[in-house]
Amino acid sequence: MNVTHLQCAACNAQYEAQRLHNLCVKCGKPLLVRYDLKRAAETLTKKSLSGRESDMWRYREVLPVEREENLTSLGEGWTPLLAAPRLAAGVGFKGELLIKDESQNPTGSFKARGMAAAVSMAKELGARRLAVPSAGNAAGALAAYSARAGLEAFIFMPKDTPRANVVECQWTGARVTLIDGLITDCGAEVARRKEAENWFDVSTLKEPYRVEGKKTLGYELAEQLDWTLPDVVIYPTGGGTGLIGMWKAFAEMEEMGWIGAKRPRMISVQAAGCAPIVRAFEEEKRFADEFPNAQTTASGLRVPKAIGDFLILDALRESGGKAIAVTDEELLAGAGEVGRTEGLFVAPEGGACVAALRKLIETKEIKQGEQVVLFNTGAGVKYLESFTEFEREVP
Repeated sequence: MNVTHLQCAACNAQYEAQRLHNLCVKCGKPLLVRYDLKRAAETLTKKSLSGRESDMWRYREVLPVEREENLTSLGEGWTPLLAAPRLAAGVGFKGELLIKDESQNPTGSFKARGMAAAVSMAKELGARRLAVPSAGNAAGALAAYSARAGLEAFIFMPKDTPRANVVECQWTGARVTLIDGLITDCGAEVARRKEAENWFDVSTLKEPYRVEGKKTLGYELAEQLDWTLPDVVIYPTGGGTGLIGMWKAFAEMEEMGWIGAKRPRMISVQAAGCAPIVRAFEEEKRFADEFPNAQTTASGLRVPKAIGDFLILDALRESGGKAIAVTDEELLAGAGEVGRTEGLFVAPEGGACVAALRKLIETKEIKQGEQVVLFNTGAGVKYLESFTEFEREVP
């Protein structure tokens, strides 16, 4: 397609695109895909999109897969952007509140986007055995897309990962290992064994292509809002690939002349029991220290050390946004509010965005009359332990 090279997000070192890469060998930071956007824009136009398929591959010219036979898809992307007026009224917001509902992806979460791109590229570049550490949804997505592509998947998850994720992986053919620890411990196990086992590591931002699938969130958001970005994006952040991907998409769209320089204020939401980005933002650091004794029922937010921390923090600061922490009780209450007012059974991470919205309205950091988009990253049915553990009477 239109890929020119890979570029280190930190030191700008360049790498050949059509080879398997993990992190930059010079500084150990993530690699990002770069495109000839002028060439892409010759066929990828706003007008051309009207007749294309309703999935993330409608933006094919700015996605990395070259050969059609390697494209591995289950119909991911083009999820609904839903108006949420009753939720807005409930939290005292008199602007336009929208929910981007990623639970409607294959495998029930936004992880389908990233893994569709990563598995497609692994297949194209000759990898046959893929490994990932995961707190849940990324594992399910890797298992499904690897099965679809005819590749092997090796998955390492904490023992307290929601049961639905474990069963999903087993029934889609992955080899699952449960680790007594956190996702960082699972990552260490993959790193220790990958060379001997001939695994290609598709951990968050440790390969260049998951972020490419996630960036389609940004393209879709712009297209669904008629090429005008919202005032505020509230995003639940563990590894942060979706937020980083959207920020990359906004830059690409501006370079192609689709949007101007205006950006949403990007709000990163974390759990109080695992908030490394919040702590680094408040301490004005560019890199986040590992968060000790990380604990939260929102398994997707239980990421004590994100390798893309500096990219998340850069986007927050450049956009005039911020990072905010909410308690488990607050995020589960937020999920309940969405369910009762809008009929969506969202993941605890989606509920975290509602809790953050309340706080930001109270502090007047979100103004009445603005347009705000919340991201629900997954389906509530995959987190039944979280909801039953904190079960209480619903008024």
